[in-house]
Amino acid sequence: MTGAKIYYLSGIDTDIGKTIATGILARSCLRHGIRVITQKVVQTGCSGLSEDIIRHRQLMEIDLQPVDHQGLTCPYIFSVPCSPHLAAKLENRQIDCQVIRQATASLLKQYELVIIEGAGGLFVPLTEEKTLIDYFQAEKHPLILVSSSRLGSINHTLCALEIARSRNIEVAAIVYNHFPQADARIVADSKAMFVRYMKRYGFGGPVIDLFSLDEYLSGELDNDLMEIFR
Repeated sequence: MTGAKIYYLSGIDTDIGKTIATGILARSCLRHGIRVITQKVVQTGCSGLSEDIIRHRQLMEIDLQPVDHQGLTCPYIFSVPCSPHLAAKLENRQIDCQVIRQATASLLKQYELVIIEGAGGLFVPLTEEKTLIDYFQAEKHPLILVSSSRLGSINHTLCALEIARSRNIEVAAIVYNHFPQADARIVADSKAMFVRYMKRYGFGGPVIDLFSLDEYLSGELDNDLMEIFR
């Protein structure tokens, strides 16, 4: 891997496994000798340090970093667990995308790779005028999409792929989260659909299964995960 790179990671919905996916991807990069850090665009529903950043570091098996304490890895944290634009409004604050952009630029001076976890789904509003996907489109970095086998995931995933294509956002991979466990026939069919539509929309990246967290933490599937970044 050469040069500094940025990947965004979002999901087809909230509570889809974005934080776990971000952490295990970063862990695999560390094992391959890549200087990687994770970032969270905005965190709601907590105070102090971002809970998701803390979880990333646990999964990466590293301590919280100076950049975490400096606020660079999560520029905005709000206490109310709701959409970022409303959480900011309730605290009489505003989210400035330039602040997020500058924090990412500062991280790139210290790391080879930055994996940035979004908040909720692609159309979560950051401000009253700008959604998360608006920000992703403006920044022009590849997107990793987390999906699952739960009811509605095919519709939501294919919508996300079509929207990404229409906005000229590269989808680098789909991480297929198998939790909670579902009917094996549904799982197989869903994955086949995701593979088919990744090709149909012109995205060359893989569809990677996330079966067991222990399996990934053991390092058994690091090479599979690293296909995203090659």
